[in-house]
Amino acid sequence: MSKAVYIEPIDGKPGKPGQVYYPLTVRTVPQPTPRGRELLVKLTAASLNHRDLFLRQHLYPGVTFDVPLLADGVGVVVGAGPEVSDSGKWQGKRVILNPGVGWKDSPDGPEEEAGYRIMGGTKVYDKGTLQEYIAIEESEVEEAPEHLSDAEAAALPLTGLTAWRALVTKAGERNSKDGAAVLVTGIGGGVALMALRFAVARGAHVFVTSSSQEKIQKAVKLGAIGGANYKEQGWEKKLLGMLPAGKKTFDAIIDGAGGDSVEKAAKLLKAGGVLSVYGMTVSPKMPFLMQAVLKNIDVRGSTMGSRLEFKEMVDYIKAKKIHPVVSRSVQTSIDDLATIDGLFEDMKNATQFGKLVIEFGKASNSKL
Repeated sequence: MSKAVYIEPIDGKPGKPGQVYYPLTVRTVPQPTPRGRELLVKLTAASLNHRDLFLRQHLYPGVTFDVPLLADGVGVVVGAGPEVSDSGKWQGKRVILNPGVGWKDSPDGPEEEAGYRIMGGTKVYDKGTLQEYIAIEESEVEEAPEHLSDAEAAALPLTGLTAWRALVTKAGERNSKDGAAVLVTGIGGGVALMALRFAVARGAHVFVTSSSQEKIQKAVKLGAIGGANYKEQGWEKKLLGMLPAGKKTFDAIIDGAGGDSVEKAAKLLKAGGVLSVYGMTVSPKMPFLMQAVLKNIDVRGSTMGSRLEFKEMVDYIKAKKIHPVVSRSVQTSIDDLATIDGLFEDMKNATQFGKLVIEFGKASNSKL
């Protein structure tokens, strides 16, 4: 048997979007049997994303009470289906799971008509990582980077993939490496921190924004040159004044806020610069101003990423020995719902700097 964590309705009824906070529940379910080309993975750690909080608030499409939560996970292969070509290659390997399906390698977007489908808590994909065992296609795992702990490996998949596409694919090679000036907004969240990590490793001059000076200082320790508090008057000019000699504007902005981002980008970016938007936490609308048109600003939407981009991202993590930032990791049993709820409270209160991770098993070859 296997234990798994779900959300459950209150008084047996779904609540109204935004007016409910579904409680967690743990269920004992049959341990899955790997079929075909599936691997059986004993999961050892999983991490939260904002979508998991939105699911509990009924603010995410496709909410269901019948699929375990969470999309990010790491574990050890303990079994294989009959059609796995070389089961011995996988046995005992520590792997991370591709967090979604439906998108193979197109640079434009998901090839499948149903679109990109993320694990955890929705009707569109029947798997989640907040459980003890999972059966998953061998094509949907990558061997976990050896230099990462279980907590770091669990923190990587969805935020790493989203950041990689937003920075590398969407902002583009010349705007994200070797002396380019990159601004990452809202530092502290998992995607923003991974974008910072990648941009620094690629040789860019990286700057950040936040409403917290403490978070800006932490970003500087991770390689950012500097940052500005976006609640202060004239923060844009302050940032431009920090740019290195020879740079008057930014080449790219990696943004997860939306709102007035286009207006700010028109002031901060070079002519033809790229605003890569992977989220809109401030507002679901972004006015596109004539000022941005006249400056040839390129606004590019970016969401998650393909299976190919996932592999490219993991390979880069391995090559550059990059460590995802973990804000807090708890080592507990999967049925310790009070402790898991505490991580959700961190997210609700926006106190985290990095990822929130639950470690509920020990991988035999994990690094500490």
